[in-house]
This record gives sequence, structure tokens and C-alpha cells, in this order.
Amino acid sequence: MSVRESVWNTAPTSAPAQRAGRYVSGSNAHPAKMLPAIAAHAIRTYTRPGETVLDPMCGIGTTLVEALRLGRPALGVEYESRWARLARANIARTVRRTGHGSGHVVCGDARRLTQLIDAHHHGTIALVVTSPPYGRSVHGQVRSTRETGERGVVKRDYRYSRDPHNLAHVSTDHLLDAFTQILTQCHTMLRPGGTAVVTTRPWRSRGELIDLPSAVLAAGRTAGLIPTERCVALLAGIRDNRLIARPSFFQMKNVGDARRQGIPLHLVQHEDVLVFTRPDPSAAHPDVSRRAPCTSRVQHPTRLTTDHCGYRRADRRSSG
Repeated sequence: MSVRESVWNTAPTSAPAQRAGRYVSGSNAHPAKMLPAIAAHAIRTYTRPGETVLDPMCGIGTTLVEALRLGRPALGVEYESRWARLARANIARTVRRTGHGSGHVVCGDARRLTQLIDAHHHGTIALVVTSPPYGRSVHGQVRSTRETGERGVVKRDYRYSRDPHNLAHVSTDHLLDAFTQILTQCHTMLRPGGTAVVTTRPWRSRGELIDLPSAVLAAGRTAGLIPTERCVALLAGIRDNRLIARPSFFQMKNVGDARRQGIPLHLVQHEDVLVFTRPDPSAAHPDVSRRAPCTSRVQHPTRLTTDHCGYRRADRRSSG
């Protein structure tokens, strides 16, 4: 296990460079792939070789590939059959190239995690690494006029699927309730003292900031997990002690549009990394009694709006 750091240097190279030669054709079409270095850092930090890693929303299998490369068995669940097939293909490719390891992907709803994964794994998982889906503005790729020969920019690969029941397409309230159920299932899968790492970030909707990280913290507490760390995983490189931003086309467009409207929006160059632990009755947790009590449900995310002076104010809105 590596030394723990609060700031993870996880983008020394770009995402395409980190993925080069590791994934089968078609993997790049997934709209919200986890940066491989983020998954690898979490696995090195919170597990030892031979300990099992689980991703309940595994997409094309980034977490699973990085676990296998680091000598950890890997389990994954993916709702969409298209991505589940690619995850299995990426696992098979990794096993062939490394000559060791074992991985398994089940296609199904992570809210039924304990029914989808064999009972002998229950209570044995050392680490869960996952991420909830973000707002649509975060996703997608573009093709420029130079590539298409047509005027304007064409957006592609911005949808997980067209299934309306996919959590990427539901309301924020529904997403948070579902993600709380998933974390509750992960609580059962984790061994006592096991770790869950959730990467997330805020996004803007109609000019307002949706504070998803704070909502995920509440979801983890409701699921019976103990928040233990809050870290930053960089999406920017570091050169001569300066951050080298690698923004997407959509990030640049959204920031430019907001600034023209007088909103002081900046590029997001990190992921929030929320670290939880399953309580271990056999270990002492002297600070647990001083933590804020769990709420009975997930609170709605804080929305930050800009007042007439340019300062941001927070208000917590209910769905009524």
C-alpha cells in the first residue's frame, strides 16, 4: 500500500496516452470513462496484491483493467450490455497480455449487487472504486469542420444509452436515491474495515452549480459507511510547479459562455475523491461518536448561484 496523499497526481499524461494499447476497439465511445491513473492510484493506496477490487458501475472496465495490471482480482457490474461486453473484452485482453489475474463482469442493475455477485464474495471485498454518472454537459466528444467537411461542430458519444431507466438519464434526486442504494449494497460486499472510493465532481445546470460531491457524502453516511478522507485527483498535468490544463471542447465552451454572461466560471481541473470505510466492530474508532449523525435520507445537493455582486451563495432546495 502506498503513502496516502490528499492531492493525487493522476494526469502526468493525457487520458488517450494512459489508455493507449490497453483497450479493445470501441471502448473510447463510452461517454464518461474514469481516468486510468485515478483507479490505479486508489488501488495501490488502499489494497495489497491479491485483494479483490469491485466496481459496481464499471462501464468499459477501467477499474478492473487497472486492478488486474496491479495483481488484484477484479469484479464488475454494468447496467448496459454494450459496455459490459466491452468490459469483458478489456479484461480478457489484459489477462492475455499480463499472463495472470482473474476478472468477472455481470450485466445488471447495481442496486441488486448482492444478488448479482456470488454470495461467497459478500463481506470479502477490500476496495470498491466507482463513480456516479454526471450531468450531460460533462460528457461527449466532438468532430470539427476539418474532420467532417461540414460547417460547425458535431457532438458524439455523449449518451450512455437510450434506456430511460439508466441512471445517467434520471433526475438528480432519483440518481442520489439510487446511488444510496448502490452504496448500501457495497457496504454488504465490503469486508469490515474495507474501503470505498467514489470519484465525482459538481456540474452546472442552467447556470447553477450542482454540488454532487456533498450529496454523495450524505449518501455514503446513509448507507452506513464512514467518510474518512476527501482528496483531489488532478485532471491537469504538472510542469515546473504549474498546472497544465487539458480541458475538453465542452468545458472551454461552457466557461466562455458563462463569462460572457458575467458568471465567474472557471475550468474544473480535478475530481473530488471521497473515501469511505465500512465500520469494523473489532477495531476502535474513537472519533466515530463525534461525527454528525446520519440522516434518514439523502439531502438534495447544494446549488450555488451568483448574486448581483458576483459572489456565490448556497441554497438547499427541495423538490417539494
